[in-house]
Amino acid sequence: MKRITFSKAEKQQIIGQIQEFFLNERDELLGDLAAEIVLDFIIKEIGPKFYNQGINDSHQFLMERVDDLLGITIKSR
Repeated sequence: MKRITFSKAEKQQIIGQIQEFFLNERDELLGDLAAEIVLDFIIKEIGPKFYNQGINDSHQFLMERVDDLLGITIKSR
């Protein structure tokens, strides 16, 4: 699987969101480096699990659509 990457602007936005979360939920001020470490952990350790779940959900959805398609076949007499 290809590693998840973000543009510099996206990464800065996510880092800001992590800092805001820690401040609001834990009353902790998190520096840029600490927030980036949290982000890297999420990307490396948790990201693949979300990715795989998305693949599994997509597969299930598509298989249900294939079953729908097979249900409209014309039966020969």
